[in-house]
Amino acid sequence: MTRVRLEGQVAVITGAARGVGALLARKMAARGAKIALVGLEPDELKRVSESLHTESAYWHADVTDHEAMAEVAREVKDRFGKVDIAVANAGVAIGGPFMDSDPVAWRRVIEVNLIGGAVTGRAFLPVLAESRGYFLQIASLAALTPAPMMTAYCASKSGVEAFAHSLRAEVGYKGVGVGVGYLSWTDTDMVRGADADDVMRDVRQRLPWPTNKTYPLGPAVDRLVDGIERRSPHVYGQWWLRGMQGIRGYLGSLIGGPLGQREMKAVAGRIEAAGGVATGLVGAGGEADEKSRASR
Repeated sequence: MTRVRLEGQVAVITGAARGVGALLARKMAARGAKIALVGLEPDELKRVSESLHTESAYWHADVTDHEAMAEVAREVKDRFGKVDIAVANAGVAIGGPFMDSDPVAWRRVIEVNLIGGAVTGRAFLPVLAESRGYFLQIASLAALTPAPMMTAYCASKSGVEAFAHSLRAEVGYKGVGVGVGYLSWTDTDMVRGADADDVMRDVRQRLPWPTNKTYPLGPAVDRLVDGIERRSPHVYGQWWLRGMQGIRGYLGSLIGGPLGQREMKAVAGRIEAAGGVATGLVGAGGEADEKSRASR
């Protein structure tokens, strides 16, 4: 597969204030890319931008707001003259049983992860068509396998995977590449926030290897950068995720059947004794999203 050097390329990254987005910006900038950061935390975005040893700028915008993102796309084009790469990375999560979940938070996961990815694509695909560029949608292990107490996240990440695969057929003949990035549990604020709940952490640790581990952020982002340079249709943040593609068809009946039901039965008493699990968006990014919505 042909590798496209990042030197002089203009890359837009959503959810760029922290975690995967912030480190992706730093690693792409180190290879000479110019970076446009998008997110809900202007102070954090400014810090990331100032840390880059390349031309960069940042925009405070909600990825679910079509008008705001369309304006960001216009301003990024005006600022840098073009866009070669757009990474739809912004994401939030909640955990816990669906029946006990906060319907507003549950819906927000779908809005940010799925609708936000589509809004990002709609805003930037016209300029990517001009440059014959590349759109990378960040999905997850949750797109490959269902998981109890993660209904919103699994639904959203399965959705963005399907969205990106469908989009590839629509824009590929125009010279635009579309990729899906898969990450397992990676050391980010979101995962640490989920692990702050004892029940959620213990349920995750009971998963079979290698899905029960938390993986370092750096190597995962290195794989994303490599996939971006190759304009890959599939990018795997952990090596073993590629193998999950071959067995994903069996996982729904397995996890939705005896295995998943056994695990839920084992923790049901603990959830009841604890008065449930936390129902809000997890991690610092989730907190920033909730604060942003509350201030409107």
